[in-house]
Amino acid sequence: MKNKSILLIWAALVTIVLLAAFSINRQGPNIIGKDFSDSGDLKWRLDEFYDYIGPTVLNPIDREEAKKKITVTPREIEDHRTYYGSLPEQLSNIQEQYAQRIFNAREEKNEVLREALVAERDTKIEDIKKNFADDAHVEAKIRKEKERALDQFLNEINRNSFSLPVIYNLTDVETGETFSVGDEFTSAIYKKKFDASNGYLKASSLPKGYANGDWSSISYKDTEAHISNEDIMNMANPVKSFEGEILIPRSSAEKGGAMFHQYKDFKRGKYGMYAFWLLGILALIVLFTVMKFQKAWVTESTLADRYANMKIDAKAMFMFLTALVLVGYIDSESSNLLNRFTYFRLGSWGFSLTTFILFGVVATALLAFQIVNSLERYKNKDAIKADFRNSYSLRFLKAVQEVFLKQSIGVQTLILLFGFFLAGIGFVAMFIDGIFFIIYAFCVIFIGLPALFIYFRRMAYLNRIIVATEKMAAGQLNEDIKVEGRSPLADHAKNLNNLREGVRISMTEQAKSERLKTELITNVSHDLRTPLTSIITYTDLLKDEDITPEERAKYIDILDKKSQRLKTLIEDLFEVSKMASGNLELHKQRVDLTQLLQQALAEHANGIAESDLDFRTTLPDESLIAQVDGQKWWRVLDNLIVNAVKYSLPGTRVYVTLRKVGDSAEFVMKNITKYELGENVDELFERFKRADTSRHTDGSGLGLAIAQSIVDMHQGTMKIELDGDLFKVTVTVPTK
Repeated sequence: MKNKSILLIWAALVTIVLLAAFSINRQGPNIIGKDFSDSGDLKWRLDEFYDYIGPTVLNPIDREEAKKKITVTPREIEDHRTYYGSLPEQLSNIQEQYAQRIFNAREEKNEVLREALVAERDTKIEDIKKNFADDAHVEAKIRKEKERALDQFLNEINRNSFSLPVIYNLTDVETGETFSVGDEFTSAIYKKKFDASNGYLKASSLPKGYANGDWSSISYKDTEAHISNEDIMNMANPVKSFEGEILIPRSSAEKGGAMFHQYKDFKRGKYGMYAFWLLGILALIVLFTVMKFQKAWVTESTLADRYANMKIDAKAMFMFLTALVLVGYIDSESSNLLNRFTYFRLGSWGFSLTTFILFGVVATALLAFQIVNSLERYKNKDAIKADFRNSYSLRFLKAVQEVFLKQSIGVQTLILLFGFFLAGIGFVAMFIDGIFFIIYAFCVIFIGLPALFIYFRRMAYLNRIIVATEKMAAGQLNEDIKVEGRSPLADHAKNLNNLREGVRISMTEQAKSERLKTELITNVSHDLRTPLTSIITYTDLLKDEDITPEERAKYIDILDKKSQRLKTLIEDLFEVSKMASGNLELHKQRVDLTQLLQQALAEHANGIAESDLDFRTTLPDESLIAQVDGQKWWRVLDNLIVNAVKYSLPGTRVYVTLRKVGDSAEFVMKNITKYELGENVDELFERFKRADTSRHTDGSGLGLAIAQSIVDMHQGTMKIELDGDLFKVTVTVPTK
């Protein structure tokens, strides 16, 4: 709190110094070494005196002579005659004006009023008829009206005459006529001599404004006539030259004199400014001695940390506005100081003190606070870089750049903003000139309204897209967003439709994955529990000491088969897990795929023979070599052959084909299935998925999943096709 108070006192002293310095610069030339005769008020009154002494005293217009110079033109006669219409129209109007009034007077039996109205009507009718019959009659009426206007004009000049207590003795250089008022030898506060060396006093018949032609014509409310510029100039006398002296007596500035109050105001203003300038000098001395500025007044303020967190461009704008307020206050108040001292009023000084505190002291303190904080903070270059990175201006530039990520949107936005800017200018301009209104109306109708229509259509389309997006976010994925036109919004709608379709497919796949996961857990549990249950059961049976050797041998054989079954299932499960995690390594070498297929078929010859299936093989005549892991590829063939033997309809044929297609080897196996597989062939690749849904056949359900993983590791493809009960699997592997 102490630092704030000291800073405000320092700011008050600085403001006083600034006001004193600026007021010396502005008011000093008008005050220092000057007297009352140099005051602005006296100069204004003297200008008024010199302006009106000619028309009112030295060189006035002669009324009678001026009236003789009044002219009436044929056009004015015609305009006056037909001002209220043609002769029949005017006569008809007069008759209508008096008919009701005369009728009322007759009904009221007021004969005197009736006769007066009739006489007045007839007089006007005769006057109107005479207007149309005699030009001289009309001219006389116009001239009379112009003479009245001239009288009023000259009377107005005399009413505006000077009010200074002036003494003068002036002689017409040409005629020698002298005009004098007062004693010219009295003591004077103002004195001016006119002669050949100092210049003559020029006296015009018209005030300066009139003499310069600064009017169009002279007319008054109680006249219908107008005196033109040409008439006035013809009436004016030639400018006359006068020599002599003009002075203002000192007594007029003394107490009781005509200019005493003006003289007193001048003195008060002058010495008041002297006192204020002295106060400015004292304030400057204090600032350089006992009130030297200290950074601690600012840096230790509680506001310093808050100010430091402001954005740099906000600081710059705030500093600019503060400086603008301070400069504006110093400029205005330094100009008004002299008037405040001259025309001293308590209310005026109360207002001045308020503005001094609010606009002077506070603005100075704020400006000092901002400058010191800025200088202290930006001694650290890293702080400057950080502030620029976080500034509103940089964000704005980035926003502008991002607006142009879609160039069409950026261009349209720029055109729209420019259009609104021009619309604002046009709206103001149409009040200046009628032609701008026509141009503005044309632009609004043919440019502004179509642009506004397009803008609102785009905004409506954007709102529809937003509503549709909200529905998508809520899980409603069945309705497409309508694509309209070729705008970026239309492209956005397309992208959202693609996204919606992707989300819908993803959700379908997720539901499928959850279902398959549940089936996987069920199948694994079943396939593991079945042999394990048998092992536990027959182990319990072997514990019975009363069983025969034949039964014991039978139980042991069953235990051996179930153990091998459980071992195979677990090994297959581990193998699939390794393949899925990518931990299984391949040992590729040159392998004859034809020979490998023959070996696999020979391995299962007994099973094929017992299956009541007819295997038809088509093999290439020559070796078909590929870089594969022979053991793993044999596993693929083995699984496919076992799958065909196990799930083919007995008594049908199984077709096995191996051939070269381009740079790949293609293995195809076709058979008629024993079980109905449905339409979703992709699920056959899932682990523990079996065609025998009742799971009465042997097998782990991992055969196709293992084969698929091995083929994928060899950068090959495996495809299953179903056509009713026809099952076809196609495996390709690169030969190079």
